[in-house]
Amino acid sequence: MISFDEQAIMDNGAYIYAQRAEIERIADEVCSQGFDSIFFTSSGGSLAMMQPFDYLVSTMSDIPAQSQISADLLTAGNRRIGKGTIAFMASKSGDTKETVAAAKAVKDAGCTIISTLGVENSPLGELSDYSVVYKNGRPMEMVLYLLIGKILNNKGYFDEYDRFADELANLPSALVSVGKAADGMAREYALKHQNDPYQIWIGSGNLWGPTYSFAMCVLEESQWLRTKSVSSPEFFHGTIELVEPGVCVALAMTEAQTRPLDERVARFCNEYADDFTVFDTRDYELPGISDEFRWMLSPVVLNAVLSRVSKNFEQIRDHSLDIRRYYRKVEY
Repeated sequence: MISFDEQAIMDNGAYIYAQRAEIERIADEVCSQGFDSIFFTSSGGSLAMMQPFDYLVSTMSDIPAQSQISADLLTAGNRRIGKGTIAFMASKSGDTKETVAAAKAVKDAGCTIISTLGVENSPLGELSDYSVVYKNGRPMEMVLYLLIGKILNNKGYFDEYDRFADELANLPSALVSVGKAADGMAREYALKHQNDPYQIWIGSGNLWGPTYSFAMCVLEESQWLRTKSVSSPEFFHGTIELVEPGVCVALAMTEAQTRPLDERVARFCNEYADDFTVFDTRDYELPGISDEFRWMLSPVVLNAVLSRVSKNFEQIRDHSLDIRRYYRKVEY
């Protein structure tokens, strides 16, 4: 396996999980202070990474939750956020221009900011009321599983949280297992589609964010491959007409509530597409994780699978995932 550091995954996961007590303390504190809504805002892949947690809050509770890309917030504003709002923000660099500006805006609106960051001592961290640094940790989403899970538990929506959180200690090793199991299929996909002129990527529910992020941040931004991402329900309202011989179609299948929407896409594509690939999180064992929690973890399972696609594309196409022509290179 190329570019696969099992020990780093284990060490990074352990680093994040070691912060569980502090993360839960943050959740307890914001709950004791009281809040009436949750708001997710950041830029690009960082907001996409938080999308499954917007979905989690909305499907498990009646707490008002919404997401808004930071540039939109700065341009249009948002009159539904204020003193009773917890604003979740994320940035790997901690200095993304629009995200930092949005942090100032939500702070001025009276929101409590909780950020997940890839670095210490960042502008976003300085503006946040609470922050958790994951460094290079995978999955960085573990921070939000603990934060959001504990908040839902405190509010009476997630009685199984303690057991879920205990089992998250097994997540890094489970994702190592997923990566190893997925690599063969991932390499086959990368070999077949390394020079495709166009790919369609489809996902739903808690996998919409990861699917969109992979299409935009990896295939487009990092590999310069033209890609269309569309949600499973919206696929039938436009993109369906682009399915024809020779067009690559890929579907990410969740184990969450919207799986029937993915199954509908699969039925259609199995009949009408001649180049169709399914990445189904159900195909992978998660040692140490109870079946009842698998649906919540579909996003990190998919990310572990698609990470192998990314690394194989990088090697096969001899195109580093770190090369950019414009992003953070020119003024725009």
